[in-house]
Amino acid sequence: MMALQVAGCALPPVLARRRCRRRASRSPRAVASDAAPAAAREEDGKVALGGSGVAVTKLGIGAWSWGDTTYWNEFQWDDRKLKAAKGAFDASIDCGITFFDTAEVYGAGISGAINSESLLGRFIKERQRKEQVEVAIATKFAALPWRFGRGSVICALKASLDRLGVSSVELYQLHWPGIWGNEGYLDGLGDAVEQGLVKAVGVSNYSEKRLRDAYARLKKRGIPLASNQVNYSLIYRNPEENGVKAACDELGITLIAYSPIAQGALTGKYTPDNPPKGPRGRIYTPEFLTKLQPLINRIKEIGGNYGRTPTQVVLNWLVCQGNVVPIPGAKNAEQAREFAGALGWSLTGDEVEELRSMARQVKPVIGFPVEKL
Repeated sequence: MMALQVAGCALPPVLARRRCRRRASRSPRAVASDAAPAAAREEDGKVALGGSGVAVTKLGIGAWSWGDTTYWNEFQWDDRKLKAAKGAFDASIDCGITFFDTAEVYGAGISGAINSESLLGRFIKERQRKEQVEVAIATKFAALPWRFGRGSVICALKASLDRLGVSSVELYQLHWPGIWGNEGYLDGLGDAVEQGLVKAVGVSNYSEKRLRDAYARLKKRGIPLASNQVNYSLIYRNPEENGVKAACDELGITLIAYSPIAQGALTGKYTPDNPPKGPRGRIYTPEFLTKLQPLINRIKEIGGNYGRTPTQVVLNWLVCQGNVVPIPGAKNAEQAREFAGALGWSLTGDEVEELRSMARQVKPVIGFPVEKL
């Protein structure tokens, strides 16, 4: 994998791994083929993104909240939250988590005080001044109604690269299906690969049919569709029910799971008497959290047997599904370290199925399931 590098006095990797009580490691583009499932291609603690040849850590960090003031951060952004986000980035690197997901619409101009891409680029640069570091960046193209044709993808990508301060990224994704122009957007992804601006390409919030169509269109150019990023957690399993997970496994496309801890609902932090604030409170209501409590209690019991937190249990549950890379959002160093503890161990098959069975009793009502588009 092409990576950002600088010389410097690096923290010895062994010490970083010991500090976080887990192991992490190393890895590269390939041509599209009738590949074996992506889950089968693991090496040195990393997994390949589909058939692309790009390898990333088995768990990534989502940067949606960085700079956001419309959904996260209680509608305000300040120096304290900036320092906390920087702490989340540094702690992730220390723990061997080097895959970060952002998007052009996260943050300033559209949904906040400062663009998430700009923050990620700044954090990488600041870290590089101290040591050699490898970071895999994923970002996304917004299929806005006024954007037409393949050229709009390249134009948006170049703006993202400028904000990130890099010449290329590991993964570039279509953030959601457009109202129109999707074939042109896919052609733009192919152009981006051929121009060397990205190493792999993916989609997000794509239904099974759209996923298969995208895979076939890119394959004609010899370019593998590396990933489909969708909402997926223990309590929101639409990808299993609508054919997306099965199609990803069949075609060798990695499923990247956003909201893998259900925006905090599965951490045990929230209760009927203490629901989340802001927009999340409209989804995870006291009534819903009451129904969720038996599952949370069992997650805590299982976690206790491993010395793990509920957050680590539900992230590990996703990893156990195979061909899934969860990307929980980290707002501070403590959260990042906790996420890293989801790796390096495994639930039993019986525990995986028990939690799946219990979770069938509760399912959040998501107001805009974009994967149905």
